[in-house]
Amino acid sequence: MPPLGRVDDAPPAFRRAVESLRAATVRPEVVVEDIPAPQRLAPYAIAMSASVHIDDNDVALGRLIVLYDPEGTRDWPGPFRVVAYVSADLEAEIAGDPLLGQVAWSWLTDALSTRNAEHHTLSGTVTRATTEGFAAKADQPMTTELELRASWSPTSEDLSGHMEAWLALLSSAAGLPPVDVADISQHRQRTGD
Repeated sequence: MPPLGRVDDAPPAFRRAVESLRAATVRPEVVVEDIPAPQRLAPYAIAMSASVHIDDNDVALGRLIVLYDPEGTRDWPGPFRVVAYVSADLEAEIAGDPLLGQVAWSWLTDALSTRNAEHHTLSGTVTRATTEGFAAKADQPMTTELELRASWSPTSEDLSGHMEAWLALLSSAAGLPPVDVADISQHRQRTGD
């Protein structure tokens, strides 16, 4: 994973939090990169983006921002706030499912729970957007995209579980199987069964 930005002049708690983000294991389909952090949301911030590549296509994108206000002058409870964003293209039959929002939200809550990413004050939205082409773009296929935006306050400066939860959410949105589950369809293709 690349370095997460210059934090030499930040308070020790924020430096430890940034270092804990590096502890997460990143799947080979996922590429994580530094991006400029927002300047006005908190005195200290770090941001990264990630994309999921399958068959040379980006199938999901995400951003994770960690905000730190040691003085507690912001509207969130506690010194840290994690902000997550995930966007993924959907297949038409999945896009029409009325429970899609609840399912996508459960990807986040399950990921936070199973990675022991203790937190409070979780909030967010799930949006599906359909794009249709007209006139000169009429021949383009209709696409549907899922967007999940969330934020929460971690209960400690160890953010490794929060990073892992974000990566798991991104993988779920991209349709990747869990890491500990074998994809038997690939095995069958290789063995000729």
